[in-house]
Amino acid sequence: MKKNINVFLPMRAGSERVPKKNTKTFSGIKGGLCRIKLEQLIQCKLIDSILVSTNDLEVVKITNSFNSKKIKVVLRPNELASSRASTDDLIKYVPEVMPDGHILWTHVTSPFINLDVYNQAIEKYFENLDHFDSLMTVTKIQKFIWNDNEPVNYNRDIEKWPRTQTIKSLWEVNSGIFLAHKSIYELNNDRIGYMPYLFQLSDEIAFDIDWMTDYKIAEALYLSMHGMPKVSNNSEKRYVEKRRTKKGFSQTAI
Repeated sequence: MKKNINVFLPMRAGSERVPKKNTKTFSGIKGGLCRIKLEQLIQCKLIDSILVSTNDLEVVKITNSFNSKKIKVVLRPNELASSRASTDDLIKYVPEVMPDGHILWTHVTSPFINLDVYNQAIEKYFENLDHFDSLMTVTKIQKFIWNDNEPVNYNRDIEKWPRTQTIKSLWEVNSGIFLAHKSIYELNNDRIGYMPYLFQLSDEIAFDIDWMTDYKIAEALYLSMHGMPKVSNNSEKRYVEKRRTKKGFSQTAI
């Protein structure tokens, strides 16, 4: 049975913390995070379409290079492409550009959420629709967490410093995947419903690139998993070798 899964992939220009983070060469891969994510999504047979929402002409160029009928680029309105635009504003806009069906919202800044993870998340979403109305990825936190005044997830009246294994787990929304039917966006102005299924990811898989330090760590992790990309000509080879020397790929510590 056709499940009609459509991806919403936002990539705006103008990142302030990591300039050109969506498109700059990542671990020797030209097209960077944008290319990596599109390759992952195109491979997923459970996904019917991919809508790239951007105001970045370089993103448009990389996306069009795939020449895939599965991908559609929609230029984002200026008012939704600035750093002042909120996620809530973007959520309200999504139903205007997405086809009917289920919307899978994901980000290029999660390069370790790969084909296998997308398949597992989609399958888990449909398995649990009788009891949950949406899905989002989370990361387990089992540490000593305080608000301004007191512990959040353990009771010091019972035990001042319990073993971390006994502390109540909390769940951090890692923004890797949000999956819900389009009607939830239209009715709730939200990308999850009232009963989301919490799909747990490991810290490594959920790793999100937000700061330049994150970017450098992610490059090192990606290289440790995949190695240097194959190069097709001498000029690209010289570029990669020069970049390897300048950036010190093999010297990066995690």
